[in-house]
Amino acid sequence: MAQLEPLTGADVPPGTGRRHLIGVSDLTAADIDRLLGTAATISRSLEREVKKLPALRGRLVINLFYESSTRTLSSFDLAAKRLSADTMAVRSSGSSVDKGESLKDTALTLAEYDPDVIVIRHPHIGAPQLVAAATRARVVNAGDGKHQHPTQALLDLYTMRASLGRLEGVHVAIVGDVLHSRVARSLIEALELVGARTTVVAPPTLVPRGIEAMGCEATSDIAAIAAADVVYVLRMQRERMLPGAAYVPSLREYAAEWGVTPERLRRGQVVMHPGPMNRGVEIDPRVADSGVSLITEQVRAGLVVRMAVLYDLLVGGAGAALEVE
Repeated sequence: MAQLEPLTGADVPPGTGRRHLIGVSDLTAADIDRLLGTAATISRSLEREVKKLPALRGRLVINLFYESSTRTLSSFDLAAKRLSADTMAVRSSGSSVDKGESLKDTALTLAEYDPDVIVIRHPHIGAPQLVAAATRARVVNAGDGKHQHPTQALLDLYTMRASLGRLEGVHVAIVGDVLHSRVARSLIEALELVGARTTVVAPPTLVPRGIEAMGCEATSDIAAIAAADVVYVLRMQRERMLPGAAYVPSLREYAAEWGVTPERLRRGQVVMHPGPMNRGVEIDPRVADSGVSLITEQVRAGLVVRMAVLYDLLVGGAGAALEVE
């Protein structure tokens, strides 16, 4: 049995009394520990023949996605269904957004369905806050521009803890396109909260200026990954790069200088990637498909962690217990 408490420090619009998960800054170390513990409890339900839990029966979760997604959208949808909630998926393509409808008007329209949670992914920073201000629903940020992706950070911590048995003192090397990565920003913050150490490894053009202020180290030397317990690989996000900007001479040269290959790893390390992967660019297929890869474990973790987040936001504050036989 797991007993949940409400999130603390959440970004709550004035007067709503509602709780949200907009960024890692909405969490404390105690929140993270509780959510990961709840996710571990929930994971036992996946081993049963009947995998559904009744915790969110009668609730409505809307997935509002303005960017393409496979893992995040499918895992949020399945997470809600496994908790017995009703779900609705709204994608910008094929909706009134194609006709010029603003995010605010879309949010106001969806609010009339009285959703309990709106999960939003959007290319612009600040979109989740706008939805939170325009509706009475709890809002979960599934990625806004290159700003935040808090549930990805949580599932990554869950995966690391399950593999290594701890988080405090773990050394993580984040390799790749850090400049355009919301995953990197959220993960660096989350690792700082749990007492882990982070080193960013990337070409100088792909390291955000002043990133060390977030509590990490930064280097352009790929050899630095040898000192880490976890090598966390990021893809080159060409869709977010400025047209005509030469961040690297070519993808071939990037792969040669900063790609994660078996030769650059040492025994005892594990490798992670948030997906989708560019095989042969940032990660060698021999690494992605090897026994040191935790990539499939991350996908499984995404389901149970997002179940834990939805449960925590909607039921945890009421002091209800989640029981998994």
